[in-house]
Amino acid sequence: MKIARTSTPGLVLGIGHNADPQATLPVQAWLKSVRTVANDGDQIVLAADAGTVVAEGELAVVIGRTASRLTVENALEHVLGYTIVNDVTSAERNAVDNKNFESKAGTNYTPLGAWIETEIADPENLEIIVEVNGQVVASSGTFNLPSRVVDTLVYVTRWMTLEPGDVVMTGSPNTAAELNPGDEVAITIPEIGTLRNTVR
Repeated sequence: MKIARTSTPGLVLGIGHNADPQATLPVQAWLKSVRTVANDGDQIVLAADAGTVVAEGELAVVIGRTASRLTVENALEHVLGYTIVNDVTSAERNAVDNKNFESKAGTNYTPLGAWIETEIADPENLEIIVEVNGQVVASSGTFNLPSRVVDTLVYVTRWMTLEPGDVVMTGSPNTAAELNPGDEVAITIPEIGTLRNTVR
């Protein structure tokens, strides 16, 4: 069942999977300002003098009830549903911004929507398609994430209690696409729909 997303989440969390086999860090979460949240159809404003900006098509988990120290067995019981998120990123700032502040803080850098789908049986097996100006530029899915969706919820709630309406972005499984002024970016998860935004 699809329900409208009618309010701004109290919290938006991103997930860094650290998939490099040489990495010494585990999965990590980071906070993204709710002031970057935008709706389907809103215009993404590219940050000035920030270099290359990319869209990142991801599955977002919307929490349905208070969640603390979840387990693999009960994590999905705390989920209201799933939506699409575009984790817009000023990618070149990553080299000098390991806290994801400069790279993630642009105006309307977190489009969410257009719906919350409450009836997805397997969030680990969803296709994600990214189009720019009508051309498919990336095609992957949650099945390519280094860590399972359920495992990210277990990890996050080990350290932080999540409340209804909070959003966990599950990470980009190679679904990044460069954006330029005048572009239209569309992210589709067939079981949910399409999130569409223009760029200036």
